Amino acid sequence: MRGLQPVSETNAILYFGDKIDLALTPLIGKVVEHLRLMSHPGIREVIPSYTSILIEYHPLRMTFGELEELVAQSVSLAEASASAGRASRAKSAGSRLITLPVYYAPEVGPDLAAIAERSGLSIEQVIEHHYQQSYTVCAIGFAPGFAFLAAVDDSIATPRHAEPRKRVPPGSVGIANHQTAVYPAASPGGWQIIGNCPQPLFLPDQQPMTPFQVGDTVKFSPITRQAFLSQGGEIWPDWT
Repeated sequence: MRGLQPVSETNAILYFGDKIDLALTPLIGKVVEHLRLMSHPGIREVIPSYTSILIEYHPLRMTFGELEELVAQSVSLAEASASAGRASRAKSAGSRLITLPVYYAPEVGPDLAAIAERSGLSIEQVIEHHYQQSYTVCAIGFAPGFAFLAAVDDSIATPRHAEPRKRVPPGSVGIANHQTAVYPAASPGGWQIIGNCPQPLFLPDQQPMTPFQVGDTVKFSPITRQAFLSQGGEIWPDWT
């Protein structure tokens, strides 16, 4: 792990590695937890990713050196928790199981057939490979409530579209290489869409606003078309 590095007058970044490694996720999650629990008036925001933590701070309320000390303290506490054992590490990182309903079908998953053809599987097998996997929340970003989940089974891992769609419906479940995610709101997007989740994932008027925390475990549960519609799901015409 490299030390804290300045990015600008108000931002610094802490790197834990240079490639995606799910073994880092619990440690990153715990460091973020410690920094947030400190409630230091000089720390404005703490944003985790796959391999790093971006920290926004107020330079008039704390120096970069003071931030370094707080970060070093948080890392030491997180590493001490990790040394207590794998089970306690997962628990201390705030790991929870979140199960999301998904309607898998070409009418909401226009890329299902293409992924099946590319992988040499049937559409039903693609669906099974997706929902039978357990995923780790490795980062939250791109849009509020958008959780990057890893890792997709090798057999269905598929690159993003070369040209993104201009508008992807909310709830769309997508694949991008070995990542999967649910679009919490309508937005442009280049991920391979295989289904739709009717459960809202970003509620700005509630606390917490999103169900995800870095380190959580996510499972997908297939539902029928009728269940999808009854739970508030929508089928958008002519969006593909």
